[in-house]
Amino acid sequence: MRAAFEKAGFKTREKTPPPRSQTPDPPARKFVLQDNYASQAEQVITGLKQDRSFDYRNFTTSKIRNILAMVSEIYNDVLMEKGDTLSRDLQGRIEYMQVRLVYECGREPKIVLPFVNKAGLLELLGDIGDSRQKFIDFARYMEALVAYHRFHGGKDN
Repeated sequence: MRAAFEKAGFKTREKTPPPRSQTPDPPARKFVLQDNYASQAEQVITGLKQDRSFDYRNFTTSKIRNILAMVSEIYNDVLMEKGDTLSRDLQGRIEYMQVRLVYECGREPKIVLPFVNKAGLLELLGDIGDSRQKFIDFARYMEALVAYHRFHGGKDN
């Protein structure tokens, strides 16, 4: 698993302490999905579009369609399930989706990886646990990301 994360561009931290003259980095801010998830999605997409180091022209809908397809398939099954907690099967499928997302980041480190990082997708998936509502919120957020990508001139490949 560590190799997959490294291939996707995530770096492992060295175990050596930083030099005394260096101050430690502040802890990374955790991505939290708010009630205004549509606004968050639009901010992610407009942020990527304005980022000069990101090639927005090559960020096509097909790059994220596989992710959305997996989310939608699980989403339909989640809606059919009763209760507030997800079954072990659905939790396993969500975990596998996280692995597939890391793989897509490794395949397209200049396009998919910045999108996944800016959107906080891996953090959000890791935070779902057995919560049915958290997955439903994640699925709606993912749909909003695709919609705003299209709205802001994202091309289909």
